[in-house]
Amino acid sequence: MKNNIILMIIGMSVVTYIPRMLPFVLFKGKELPPFIQGVLKNVPYATLGALIFPGILLIHKDIWYGLIGAGAAFFAAYLGANVIITVLGAILVVALYSLI
Repeated sequence: MKNNIILMIIGMSVVTYIPRMLPFVLFKGKELPPFIQGVLKNVPYATLGALIFPGILLIHKDIWYGLIGAGAAFFAAYLGANVIITVLGAILVVALYSLI
């Protein structure tokens, strides 16, 4: 039984490693076009937005909790606050809203 689990872990790590390694091997020393570079630079932000947005709408029975927290976070980020301040500010605003 333990051998099967170890083999499964090794197999999963190989399957995960291959797609991460291939771009380094295939594109080593090559420059991508500026458009592709711009698209790839925005992938983390798009992914983060796709992960967070459903949570904003489904955080509580009252949809205003998520919307007020998101608004506070957007406002703090717009002002240039770092990530910790943005998250703590959104939590504080939602906590204050829950007291009302």
